[in-house]
Amino acid sequence: MADGEVYFEFVQVGQQMRVAAIDAATGTEVIVITPVSANKYQMQQIAMAKLRKKLGEAAPPPPVSSGKFA
Repeated sequence: MADGEVYFEFVQVGQQMRVAAIDAATGTEVIVITPVSANKYQMQQIAMAKLRKKLGEAAPPPPVSSGKFA
């Protein structure tokens, strides 16, 4: 996702903004709710951080070694 394309969708719901961030390559989507008073850049940064975290967690866990415990 480092150089990938991300789509953003903004929907105002009362005094809050629902922001969806969608990774174009994988179709992975996250939703964040922000105050309407935040600017567009702040909203996108929050959504991107959540998307990066979700995509990072989607990777398989590292192999577990059968080492000895001391």
